[in-house]
Amino acid sequence: MLDPVQILWLVAVAVLWGFSAPLIRRGGKGVEDIKREGALSQWLAEVKFLATRPQYVMPFLINQSGSAIYALALGSADLSLAVPLTNALNFIFVTLAGRILGETTTNARTYIGMAFVTTGVTLCVADKAWNQN
Repeated sequence: MLDPVQILWLVAVAVLWGFSAPLIRRGGKGVEDIKREGALSQWLAEVKFLATRPQYVMPFLINQSGSAIYALALGSADLSLAVPLTNALNFIFVTLAGRILGETTTNARTYIGMAFVTTGVTLCVADKAWNQN
């Protein structure tokens, strides 16, 4: 049965993932400037850099809370609905969050793509609802 509460949980996951991704990207700025000799030293320096930056850690934790909710939601959700719904909406929320944060990577084609994604998700949910009867 199509449960509106499950759909809300999946939308919440997409919001958490979508809005935290641009913040993680922003919080991680500067990690590419770290240079160390050896792969292990490089990796440890990058981990230390990221782990000591609240502007990276907080959005990362929010993102991971979305993953925990997603894992719980998948236990009772229809996978053929849950996966496309969450992934498609995540794309939309990443784009919206980036725009709100001043990123200018969006153009008309992005918005056309968002309209197609929204239409596809709507059709997917509607199909599940119609086929329940």
